[in-house]
Amino acid sequence: MLKEFDTAQQAPSPVARSVPQEQQKPSLGRVLSYVVMIAIVVTILFPIVPIVLWSFSGRWFYPDLIPEQLSLRAWQYVASPASKAGEAALKGGSIALVATFLSLAVGIPAGRALGLHQFRGKRLVQFLILAPVIVPGLAVVMGIHVAFIRLGLSGKVSGVILAHLIGTTPYVVMVMSSVFSNYNPEFEEQARTLGASPIRTFIHVTFPTIFPGVLVAAMFAFIISWGQYIVTLLISGGRVITVPLLLVNFANSNDHPVTAALSLLFLAPSIIIIIITSRYLTGESAALGGFGA
Repeated sequence: MLKEFDTAQQAPSPVARSVPQEQQKPSLGRVLSYVVMIAIVVTILFPIVPIVLWSFSGRWFYPDLIPEQLSLRAWQYVASPASKAGEAALKGGSIALVATFLSLAVGIPAGRALGLHQFRGKRLVQFLILAPVIVPGLAVVMGIHVAFIRLGLSGKVSGVILAHLIGTTPYVVMVMSSVFSNYNPEFEEQARTLGASPIRTFIHVTFPTIFPGVLVAAMFAFIISWGQYIVTLLISGGRVITVPLLLVNFANSNDHPVTAALSLLFLAPSIIIIIITSRYLTGESAALGGFGA
């Protein structure tokens, strides 16, 4: 009798067995979300497929769907010193990193002021910050070019970096303003009450809280600076060579395989950065919420 009672206790009930089975069944909403996500990824990546094929093509003529002959000529040329692609990528990446750091140095305190405080003329300040993005870029660059010639910054890397800040800083300020509009400064006050210095408070309290927003802002700044063509060309006078300048130059030469290889080199940093920071763009750790209060 005791054996039968123990066996009955150990045997799972039909209800208990049915709960995990119900939980394992994917809901319709989750299936649809996966389908939409896959469709978005395919839509974004599909245009890159012809570029990849072109970069490895030796002979590819209409109406063939795939190259008639494969070749590594384009990649061998891009990897060689003669193409200056490595030098252009290094210089463009260095300019983008410096522009990103300076944009964060300006954008974090500016975003904090716009996100946490109310003051007279706040809307005007927001408009002025967004003005370089609203006004056509060519008009802005032409005016900056004249000023930089007088200041002796034209044709120099420092002038290119300062010009890139005009395009990157508004996005950093917008992102950080949205972050600080959802930020609670009482945590800082508690840390200061417990004896933490302003620096320790920023390192251990403020920065970990706003880190997702800082990462997203840095992503925007780097991608925008990395992709600048008109600004770099006009301010540097063609003396500072970056990947976009090389890409446009080869696009006009009708060398499709080399152009495709340079296009992939141009796209690579953006794709890598977006993959790394994608978890901070959605979900509970999403950094974007609005442009201040």
